[in-house]
Amino acid sequence: MADGSLTGGGLEAAAMAPERTGWAVEQELASLEKGLFQDEDSCSDCSYRDKPGSSLQSFMPEGKTFFPEIFQTNQLLFYERFRAYQDYILADCKASEVQEFTAEFLEKVLEPSGWRAVWHTNVFKVLVEVTDVDFAALKAVVRLAEPYLCDSQVSTFTMECMKELLDLKEHRLPLQELWVVFDDSGVFDQTALAIEHVRFFYQNIWRSWDEEEEDEYDYFVRCVEPRLRLHYDILEDRVPSGLIVDYRNLLSQCEESYRKFLNLRSSLSNCNSDSEQENISMVEGLKLYSEMEQLKQKLKLIENPLLRYVFGYQKNSNIQAKGVRSSGQKITHVVSSTMMAGLLRSLLTDRLCQEPGEEEREIQFHSDPLSAINACFEGDTVIVCPGHYVVHGTFSIADSIELEGYGLPDDIVIEKRGKGDTFVDCTGADIKISGIKFVQHDAVEGILIVHRGKTTLENCVLQCETTGVTVRTSAEFLMKNSDLYGAKGAGIEIYPGSQCTLSDNGIHHCKEGILIKDFLDEHYDIPKISMVNNIIHNNEGYGVVLVKPTIFSDLQENAEDGTEENKALKIQTSGEPDVAERVDLEELIECATGKMELCARIDPSEQVEGNCEIVNELIAASTQKGQIKKKRLSELGITQADDNLMSQEMFVGIVGNQFKWNGKGSFGTFLF
Repeated sequence: MADGSLTGGGLEAAAMAPERTGWAVEQELASLEKGLFQDEDSCSDCSYRDKPGSSLQSFMPEGKTFFPEIFQTNQLLFYERFRAYQDYILADCKASEVQEFTAEFLEKVLEPSGWRAVWHTNVFKVLVEVTDVDFAALKAVVRLAEPYLCDSQVSTFTMECMKELLDLKEHRLPLQELWVVFDDSGVFDQTALAIEHVRFFYQNIWRSWDEEEEDEYDYFVRCVEPRLRLHYDILEDRVPSGLIVDYRNLLSQCEESYRKFLNLRSSLSNCNSDSEQENISMVEGLKLYSEMEQLKQKLKLIENPLLRYVFGYQKNSNIQAKGVRSSGQKITHVVSSTMMAGLLRSLLTDRLCQEPGEEEREIQFHSDPLSAINACFEGDTVIVCPGHYVVHGTFSIADSIELEGYGLPDDIVIEKRGKGDTFVDCTGADIKISGIKFVQHDAVEGILIVHRGKTTLENCVLQCETTGVTVRTSAEFLMKNSDLYGAKGAGIEIYPGSQCTLSDNGIHHCKEGILIKDFLDEHYDIPKISMVNNIIHNNEGYGVVLVKPTIFSDLQENAEDGTEENKALKIQTSGEPDVAERVDLEELIECATGKMELCARIDPSEQVEGNCEIVNELIAASTQKGQIKKKRLSELGITQADDNLMSQEMFVGIVGNQFKWNGKGSFGTFLF
């Protein structure tokens, strides 16, 4: 029997690290999750459940019931996987050592034979018996179990066909394709859980290009932890749905680019000709690598929880404005769960009574504010009467309308329930919201997002859960006499190129008061921010945080920094033309990509003329740009206090603001 045991999410083996107490694990987890912008409660399942002696549960596979039960292993919590990979499987290994470390781990905990499993593929599942394990190859040596059990989508898949298939595979199957048959003795619990860790890793964490990545620091910190956190953030609805789609599309594109790059490199490494076509293919190879590196950079921004928060998700709203009604009529929508005579009388006197000579307006009544918003056209008004309204959808406001509460904000409460990305989406040219309290629950994005146009918020209360208000590029936001609190992110996020006017507001008990963002690759005008008589207090971090790029020396200085990569490339591309043309593509790409990230794009029309010069210029430019981007990410750090923040050009009007009792100070700067 293999030495050591594996129960729940912990590995309890004498040859491994000593068991830690639940308190120690909680303390370690707390320290791991501390960060400027990352919420310490970002993973609700991070608390480690230490239950020595607990056993895995059984699970009946889908489909025909004649298959035996298997171990239930796919519902492990975040920290159960985190601890297994960090402490026992990968530790501080490099990407090139992942398979070796995994094999060593399996040798300690895996039963080498005597257990049955269901071999599960997309086409069939069949019961097999394991006779040996090839730990180095992460494969099991199997034979068909007796009696023969098989469930296939292809009716002609007979026992003879299965035997032929196993013969072709030399009876060796990848461990991640095996689901261990349940045994209540507990002997095979650790085997089932170990295989689950291997399966999950290669399905969700490992990337085909990881092994070629640089090994400057350990693979777990660089790749495993951020990808694992992203996986569980997605499971727990903590990531915007649009960002999930973007991430998966980027992943597919990167895998396709990498496959093409490998094919091209393989074909040219076997070719010794000095033809012009080979030189053209050399440039094409560098182009493919450049595109792949750009995609990987975007993937890293999404995978890293800190960067994901700092740079945010630039959601594009597809809400279409209805415009003016064909009749030209403007309607006043009145929202009330119950309409009493006294309330109607007050409404008629205060809001619905027409001035002499004013055009007569139609009045429509609604029982909930969401239906009223959805019925609006350009120029309509929505009046919300006192009451507590619960909505399960998003307020998508694409036309210029007025949404106002009739009474005090605390008497007019609109509460969002149910999973969803946003509460209020604003894209209209001129939207006005006043006198309402918005309460947010179970959110993924902020309580209010201004995508474009102008939105005015006056005399409102915003009880947030994630981010408060987000002001996107080119949008304009005015907030007056309002109260915003409770955001686990920033109370207000301001993007470049926007305008934000804050007057007589309270912003408090958020992660950060106001966060002003910038981007890595794109350049926008600085935002214009005016702050008058606001009180920003009791926020966990800073009152105001500015995210901005680190100032680097110019490209010429980077080109002359004496790196070995630049020297090697200059030697290879500055010789006689006939020598330069004979440079081997693989050596050139290895030099160009060894410890840098290519970011330049190539114009296909330039590929035929002057191949050597093109390669030379491409590599030089890519080296410089890659070093700058790499340095930006490597120097990413915590914020630092900046008492001169308000003197910057973006703050066009700063009068009478108060900053009190903010955890890290009034002003801070986050450099990237």
